[in-house]
Amino acid sequence: MIRLRPLKSLRRDSKGATIVEFAMVIPVLCTLLVGFLDLAYRGYVTSIIQGALHEAARMGTVGGIPTTTIENHVTTRLRDFSRNATITTTTRSYSDFTGVRTPETITQDTAPLGTYNQGDCFTDSNGNGQWDADRGRTGLGGAEDVVYLEVTMTYPHLLPVGGFLGWSNNVTITQNTVLRNQPFAGRNTGAPTVC
Repeated sequence: MIRLRPLKSLRRDSKGATIVEFAMVIPVLCTLLVGFLDLAYRGYVTSIIQGALHEAARMGTVGGIPTTTIENHVTTRLRDFSRNATITTTTRSYSDFTGVRTPETITQDTAPLGTYNQGDCFTDSNGNGQWDADRGRTGLGGAEDVVYLEVTMTYPHLLPVGGFLGWSNNVTITQNTVLRNQPFAGRNTGAPTVC
């Protein structure tokens, strides 16, 4: 016949406590490990993107290499690294460093002031005949132009636990650089005013 232990003796019994404590700690440890691995992988991917971006910048500043060739080089380099990634590149040129990612200058402003309105006069820095919030021209520009290169890579998480941890399923990393082209030819600096 089986005797039931009194409740007092159950309270003092510590057999099996280690396994219960381990069961409580293991989810936290696994979450930390997965988070650390994902963070380390993200740092590695960032350095790979930055390396590809610097290669593209070196190719672009010497002149004579088309923008499409440089963008294809970056895409190929990053595609070799991650086949499931989406890679986009942006290349814009500016006449000087102060104009990078800034709007075209409004020379004659009408109400409301401080924003571009139909009928305002502006300096058409990129020569497309319309006011733009980014004065850059598409492509690598010419001699001594300032070039802005940006690479964005979206790839799935290293370990498929993003939903469990409240993350999105993909990671997006954007890197950019700004540099000046070498003086490989004459330079045209004129920009017309358009009203």
